[in-house]
Amino acid sequence: MQWLDDSPIGMLTLVNSLPLRYCDNPIGMLRDRILLAVPVSGGDSNLAEVLTVLIVLLLVATGVALISRRLRIPYIAGLVLAGLAITELLPETNRIRLDSSLIFNLFLPILLFEAALNTDISRLRSTIKPIALLAGPGILLCAGITSVLLRLELGLDWIPASLVGVILSITDTALVIAVFKEVSAPHRLVTLVEGESLVNDDVALVLFSLILTVYKTGTLSPLYVVQEFLFVIIGGALVGAALGYLSIGLLSQSDDPLSSILLTVAIALGAFQAGQFLHVSGVVAVVVAGLIVGNFEHSQVTSASTQVTLFSFWEYAGFGVNTFIFLLIGLEININTLWETLPAVFLAFIAYQVGRAITVYPLLATVRFFDRPIPMRWRHVLFVGNIKGSLSTALALSLPLGLPGREKLIAIVLGIVLVSLVGQGLSLPWVVRRLKVAHRSESYHQIEELQAQLMTAKAAQDELDDLFKSGVLPKAVYEEMRAAYQVRVAASERTLRDIYNQRPGRASESNGESLSDALGDSEALLRSAGRTKLDAIRRQLLLAEKGALTDALRRRILSEEVVEERIKTLNEQLLKLEDD
Repeated sequence: MQWLDDSPIGMLTLVNSLPLRYCDNPIGMLRDRILLAVPVSGGDSNLAEVLTVLIVLLLVATGVALISRRLRIPYIAGLVLAGLAITELLPETNRIRLDSSLIFNLFLPILLFEAALNTDISRLRSTIKPIALLAGPGILLCAGITSVLLRLELGLDWIPASLVGVILSITDTALVIAVFKEVSAPHRLVTLVEGESLVNDDVALVLFSLILTVYKTGTLSPLYVVQEFLFVIIGGALVGAALGYLSIGLLSQSDDPLSSILLTVAIALGAFQAGQFLHVSGVVAVVVAGLIVGNFEHSQVTSASTQVTLFSFWEYAGFGVNTFIFLLIGLEININTLWETLPAVFLAFIAYQVGRAITVYPLLATVRFFDRPIPMRWRHVLFVGNIKGSLSTALALSLPLGLPGREKLIAIVLGIVLVSLVGQGLSLPWVVRRLKVAHRSESYHQIEELQAQLMTAKAAQDELDDLFKSGVLPKAVYEEMRAAYQVRVAASERTLRDIYNQRPGRASESNGESLSDALGDSEALLRSAGRTKLDAIRRQLLLAEKGALTDALRRRILSEEVVEERIKTLNEQLLKLEDD
């Protein structure tokens, strides 16, 4: 199987999993230095130099982290600027370089799996309609508009313009999510951004491969497009589901944190490679496997300590990969080339921003007809947060060697990535705060503290019960420790009940004053926060009801007429709930 030699789509064919029977001639998608720019000769001395460079990069990343925290600027934007600043200081012969195969086969699976692992399926399901709108028709519209404008502005042929149009339609959420963590953005907005990115990546990869097929063969039938699109998406989902459920079974057999980490790493990388081998979407396979492990792994499959270790490892893995990839993006950019292509970069920047604006504002305005409306402030955030990153860079580096103006196209994309990460990245925190997207005040913080106290106390009580039943704790010690936790549970439940029921707290009444007298205007804020929090819980319950109805219909317990009527009622109730 001569995958890398005979494919006209090269490495990208493997990623997007189009059948290789359509490939007949090489185009040299892999560059001479695949992973590291390490000379063949020199042996131990060259290895020592590469290790020295790695140590320097780690120290630079640490310094950037400290400085960005002090200056309150996004860490990722700081990494790109640091890489740009030190690019001339590192020796050219031993410099670590970005390569499409490195990003596709290592970095991308880790980032996708980490994102999917931390995505709540119930929230993803509740936001699936706007996500599908943005990642389906949205990316087609954005790529089409961007391609047309690139052809008009830069005089590119249709194939290069279309390839760059798809590349610039991809969104990278790493920096956006980092900003959201600082300002406590609403959960639905976070899910919308994460969900769009998860689906957007795969659709863009398929489109990119189809355009490359047109470039090679000169033709492409609509039937072939539909067949291949469905084949790679559905096939990738099946591969990911199989590996995800297999991992759940293996995790249940051995409750060991280190073994769980090794298994999930193997699943993340293996799902991608399995997708390549079977000519289906490796991206979809990784995402589906991550969703399954992240959402079903909690259900009494592993212990709490294993879960904490596992999720901590993947948080670190995602952080480490993002650190290296964005630092290397800065190293990859040549200042002289960037300066020469700056006018073209500026025009391309305008083109994809116009495409994004026409995609976000009109499309999301239609959401109110079939789902909860997307606030205008959120649409502003989605527009400004249209940041390019690792996947756009990888696709640019994987452009065919024979493509007219390839080096110029790569320079334009890298310039866009730099402008996007630095310009939009530095302005995004200010925009988010200015738009007052983060409506979580001290009232929200107080409620979440009470929820945290209640959840942790109940979890500790459950663990105590297990320890007592297994004979580890004597009854006297068990009762004393459980009573201490029960005091915390009772206090949290009483306060939360008062907030949710919108009535004064008993503690204030016992002191001879009402809660409104004690808190003044903050009472209204607290009650508003309580209502919104309670709406979030009610939304989860309504989604659970919808899931039960769907399952009953599938098992033919209830008739379709009854289920449809009930689901319609539940949808109306969901639409009336406030966004959290």
